[in-house]
Amino acid sequence: MLLKLKRRFGLRGIVLEWFHSYLCDRTFYVICNGSTPCTVYVWCSVPQGSVLGPRLFVLYTAVLEEKVDEHEICYHAYADDTQLYQRCRCENPASAVGRLEHVITDVNHWMSANHLRLNIDKTELIWCGSKHSMSKFGRCAPAIRLGADINAASEHVPLSSDLSLEKHVSTVSATCFGHLRQIRRIQKSLAAGRGIDSDTCPRICDISC
Repeated sequence: MLLKLKRRFGLRGIVLEWFHSYLCDRTFYVICNGSTPCTVYVWCSVPQGSVLGPRLFVLYTAVLEEKVDEHEICYHAYADDTQLYQRCRCENPASAVGRLEHVITDVNHWMSANHLRLNIDKTELIWCGSKHSMSKFGRCAPAIRLGADINAASEHVPLSSDLSLEKHVSTVSATCFGHLRQIRRIQKSLAAGRGIDSDTCPRICDISC
């Protein structure tokens, strides 16, 4: 991190010394039942929950954009979340899948060399397009291979593949109605607990849409 701050971002003098003091020679230990184990020296990472943590992470991973640009893939990052995206023709999705697989492989190698880890479990693939375009995929949209794992197209995102929020709105509405039904079942108990006549208590009605 210190080398990146010096060579890539040009920090010198007392500013670099501040970061050296903040990052280096850190230790921690845990006290359990009054006993203190050996002190552990932290040779990498930054203090969790620190104000500088997210900023240093962004600086540390700034070179990732150059890695992605080599494959001519669009790149967007926010903190530790990274999105890779590109346009392709519905008649030839295999080309887009191949390019994404190559860039993710390079990113994974870079992360391994820099003491980071690509979280395969949180890596998702989504195909976006009009209903007409998506219909050309049939029932199963192309998947992507990440090492030994195969990631199918995900539907667990707010946006549907046709760029609408219909599924997300339906899911939120169904959850809300479920909670309302639960409240309706216990409204008499709530009224009795407050000393309110249940006959005069406002009714929670079932709603459908």
